[in-house]
Amino acid sequence: MADKKEKTIEKKKLGVKDFITVGIFTAIIFVVEFACGMLGYIHPYIVASYVVMIPLVGAVPMMLFYTKVEKFGMITIMSVLIAIIMFVTGMGYLGAPLIILAGVIADLIARSGGYKSFKKTVLSNGVFNLWICANYFPVIITADSYRKDLIDAGYSAEYCDSLFAFVNYKTIAVLFIACFACGCLGALIGKAAVKKHFEKAGIV
Repeated sequence: MADKKEKTIEKKKLGVKDFITVGIFTAIIFVVEFACGMLGYIHPYIVASYVVMIPLVGAVPMMLFYTKVEKFGMITIMSVLIAIIMFVTGMGYLGAPLIILAGVIADLIARSGGYKSFKKTVLSNGVFNLWICANYFPVIITADSYRKDLIDAGYSAEYCDSLFAFVNYKTIAVLFIACFACGCLGALIGKAAVKKHFEKAGIV
């Protein structure tokens, strides 16, 4: 009886393989975010569309990741790693609480379905993708200094005006909603693309 209990506890613990899986998929998601971020130099409209682009472009790797998630903590750790990467790459710490909170809630949602419910996976992915909105926190919270930094970096006043017209206190709620919706849509698209992996993982 005791041995059975110990084995159950052991199964719930994150192992080296789990950490490696988290690391690999976090790196992939960062590449997706970085690639979309580079397009933001073209036009500020693209910056506002991160909430659509990143969830959809990253749909397949995220769904592949979900087929590997069987223990609580993997999604949370991914969010922490993303927060660290965002800080290191110059996005600051303002969005870190949102990124990590989205990860924890997404993890709890997935766990509530035993990591086998696709409906919960869709909802979890929608919530998790809210981390993308952390990109907008410096624009909104430190608007004046952020604008100055953009000008100093060589951006035109026209670019700055357009960016702040698309991303501000009035539009952030819409961006959050769009991000969640595209995260859910991305889950559906991702599952369709990697259907066999979901079948093997027993996620229905």
